[in-house]
Amino acid sequence: MTTVHPLTDGELTLRPSQEDQQLVTFDVEHSGATGMVEVRRTTPGVGVVTWAMDGGPEVAQRAVRLVAEYAFTELGLERLQVEVDPEIHASARVAIRSGFRREGVLRGAVQVHGERRDLAVYGMRNDDPRPDTLTGWTALMDSALPKKRVIAHVVVRDTGGRVLLCQVSYKTDLELPGGVVEPDEDPATGATREMHEEVGVALPLVGVLAIDWLPRWEGWGDAVEILYDGGVHDPSLIDTLQPDGFEIRSIAWHAPDALEGLVSPLNARRLPLILADPSRLYNLRDGQPIS
Repeated sequence: MTTVHPLTDGELTLRPSQEDQQLVTFDVEHSGATGMVEVRRTTPGVGVVTWAMDGGPEVAQRAVRLVAEYAFTELGLERLQVEVDPEIHASARVAIRSGFRREGVLRGAVQVHGERRDLAVYGMRNDDPRPDTLTGWTALMDSALPKKRVIAHVVVRDTGGRVLLCQVSYKTDLELPGGVVEPDEDPATGATREMHEEVGVALPLVGVLAIDWLPRWEGWGDAVEILYDGGVHDPSLIDTLQPDGFEIRSIAWHAPDALEGLVSPLNARRLPLILADPSRLYNLRDGQPIS
């Protein structure tokens, strides 16, 4: 095996203290900092990087970057991984700033002092742009920042003031046509696509009726929902619609004052409000107006 030489970054030096086919360990030499960084081969082409030091996050970040580049160039690894407790935010920051993208959480993956704990996984490939480049840094931030769902529903009315609602297959509440916006899809296109998939017709969207923030509910994370105006139509429109028969079992017009018990509490709050005056844009929080 090739002899491992010290790694340096200005006044920071990492000296190898252990070396074999599976593990290379470096001791940290820096004024005011002590500790170690190591890379352990796990599967062919893949290694796990760990560290322990008391010199602060900046020193840890520099040391981890040095070891990562060494692992890619000298050890020939193609992927590196960091695994940290999601509650230890300092370790997560070191991982991100060292070039590791957040990839997910393994729930209950480790046991610490008799307690089952989650494990956050951060990964870096040898061909990833490095964190000191624009694309590298934005990719890191994109992996770690919140990803809020966007939902787009369409409010379709008839000339009698009723609203079109769908009986879906996965719950008892009646629902507006529409659904979750896909990645790289704008909300209006998502609303149009969902309507076409569910009822066979994509009606023109004539505006936005409401923007609603939805808190966590029944296992769902929070989300932003846009309610589009699908226009006012003759009641006979319903005869031209074709429910998909899988997700949408049936469709019908419903009066705003008869929604209680038919729709979710959320829609029971906001739909009568919106339908009473659809000429304005409603800014809502969980179905209630934000003053």
